Amino acid sequence: MAGGKKKLTRAQKAAKKARKEKTITVFRNGKQVRVKRPESIDGMDVDEFIRSNADSLWLHQNEMWEYLDNDDKE
Repeated sequence: MAGGKKKLTRAQKAAKKARKEKTITVFRNGKQVRVKRPESIDGMDVDEFIRSNADSLWLHQNEMWEYLDNDDKE
């Protein structure tokens, strides 16, 4: 008869948890592969977060003119 599964040590459990937080598992060419998780802030995509929270001065200083609103036409 086969023996039971080995239990993971604390260090192995911590490494597994860290790896799961950093990556997601997807299928490529019929195989499961780990892919780096896309960056997010508070569960939002980084670009979406910047669009919703940045003011026009910050966007201008960081050369993100495509996100500036053109509502202030004079």
